[in-house]
Amino acid sequence: MQIRVPLKELNSRIERFRIQMNSDYPTWEMTVVFSKINLYYFTGTMQEGVLFIPKFDEAVLWVRRSYDRAVEESLFPIIKPMDSYRDAALTIKHFPDTVYLEKEIVPIAMLQRFQKYFPFSKVESSDIQIGKVRSIKSIYELGLMEQSGRIHQRVTEELVPGLLKEGMSELEFFTDLYSALIHEGHHGVARFGMFDTESILGQIAFGESSIYPTSFNGPGGNYGMSPAVPIHGSRNRKLRKGDLVFVDVGCGVDGYHTDKTMTYMFGKTLSTEVIEIHLQCVDIQNRVAAMLKPGAIPSIIYNTILQGLDPDFLENFMGFGSRKVKFLGHGIGLTIDEMPVIANGFDEPIQEGMVFAVEPKKGIPRVGMVGIENTFVVTPQGGRNITGDHPGLLKVY
Repeated sequence: MQIRVPLKELNSRIERFRIQMNSDYPTWEMTVVFSKINLYYFTGTMQEGVLFIPKFDEAVLWVRRSYDRAVEESLFPIIKPMDSYRDAALTIKHFPDTVYLEKEIVPIAMLQRFQKYFPFSKVESSDIQIGKVRSIKSIYELGLMEQSGRIHQRVTEELVPGLLKEGMSELEFFTDLYSALIHEGHHGVARFGMFDTESILGQIAFGESSIYPTSFNGPGGNYGMSPAVPIHGSRNRKLRKGDLVFVDVGCGVDGYHTDKTMTYMFGKTLSTEVIEIHLQCVDIQNRVAAMLKPGAIPSIIYNTILQGLDPDFLENFMGFGSRKVKFLGHGIGLTIDEMPVIANGFDEPIQEGMVFAVEPKKGIPRVGMVGIENTFVVTPQGGRNITGDHPGLLKVY
C-alpha cells in the first residue's frame, strides 16, 4: 500500500518556499531541485529527476527513472517523463540567466551536464531557503515524527536492556538493535545532509569506544568495523561487566527522523562522580528544552548555557580531547542534521513547529561518553519531548 504525501501538504511547501525566496531574493525567477530528499519533500516521490520551481508558473517534476513509480506514488500535479535534460529544455521557452539550486549537494559534473541544455551563466544557492522552509514542520510531519519518537522510546528504554549480554560484540549488539527498531516500525536508515556522511543507525559503543575519535560531527565516537568502514560497531570490542553502554541512534517513520541517546550501566554501577557528571548533562538538556519557545535565539541559548558552566566541566564537554563540537543541538526532520542549530551564528528567532535534537554530553577518560539526547518540538510552553524522558544510565544487571 502506497503512503502518499497529501496534495495540500505539497502545495503548501511549494508556496512557502516561494514566499521565502521572494523575501530573500526578490528578483529570483527559477529554482531547480535535484537531490532526492528535497525532491521527496516537494513532490512526495524520491526518483531520479529534476524539479523546476519558477517564480510565477506551475512547478514541474521531470523524471528519468522511474516515471511510472512517480505517477503511482505522488500526488504532485505535474509529472513528466524524460530521457535527458534535453526533453525538459525543449518545453521551457524562457530560462533566466541566474538559476538557484542546491549548491551544497549538486556535483559539478551534474551541473555541467544540465548547463548543456539550459542557457544560464550564474548559479546562486537555494540551500538556506529550502532549509528554512523544511525547518518548520506541519501537523502531518509532526505526526510522523511523534510515531518515530514512540518507537525510539520503546526500543531504547524498554527493549535494549534485554538485548545486552556479556561477551557480545558491539557489532552483534548493533545488529540486534537494528532488528528491534525495524520490527517496531523504523524506516531503516538514518539520513544526513552533511556531505559524504554514511550511517544506518548511529553510534553504538561500549566503554572507552564511545570517546574514540571519528570524523563524524558529533560528541560521541566509536571504533567502527575498520578504517574502511568506521561505523556500526567493532567485531572485537566485547561487552564486559562495568561497561558504560552508549547508544546514539536515529529512528524514523516515512522519512521523518527523531534522534535519541541512551546510556546504560552494564553489570555494576558506575562511580558517584560519573553519575553526577551525567546528571548535570541531563539538567543542561532540560534547561535548553525549557528555552525552546517561539522567538528564542539559538545562539543566545547556546551562550547562556556555556557561560553558566564551570571551567572544569567544560573540559571534554561536547566531545573528548581535541575533538569537540560547537553546538548543543540541531534541527531534525527528513535528515538528522537540519537547520537551525543551537550554536553561534544562528541568530534568527526559532518558530513554533521547529524540532530540535538536544544532546549535551561529556567524555570521561577510561569510562566513555555520558550524557543524553532527546527530540523536542518547539511550543509556547517550551520544548515538548517526543522521544521519552528517561534520564539515562539505565541499570542492566
